Amino acid sequence: MEKIKFKSTINASTEKVWDVLFGVESYPKWTAVFAEGSKVDTDWKKGSKALFHDGKGDGMVAIIKESIPNQYLSIKHIGEIKDGKETLHDWGESLENYTLEDKDGKTELTIDMDITEDWKAYFEKTWPKALEKVKELAEKRSEYHVET
Repeated sequence: MEKIKFKSTINASTEKVWDVLFGVESYPKWTAVFAEGSKVDTDWKKGSKALFHDGKGDGMVAIIKESIPNQYLSIKHIGEIKDGKETLHDWGESLENYTLEDKDGKTELTIDMDITEDWKAYFEKTWPKALEKVKELAEKRSEYHVET
């Protein structure tokens, strides 16, 4: 597996960016870039299970490996959902990490993830679009807030 990384500077506080990333209403808005109808079932707390759905019965199974509100979230992918049924896999340290750093009132958001060659081109094309949507939502909206 290879690690890929994406960065964006967002003119909003880390709290606001966190809320956009992991809020119940905002999460489906920015993840629609990956799959229309995306949603997640989790509380984003360390040790919690997370079920990522694509709106068509497929998705991913993960565990929240670390959660430090407004700073860092690490998701460990452990399986997939096909036709609504969970199947666990041993993918080793298959992580997707979100790091938020305050830079003079702006947020530097870094996404890094472990990826197989099969998915690399897709994520290299799609993550920049997703980050643009996160930026748009965080810089324009104030109604998103998530309790973590």
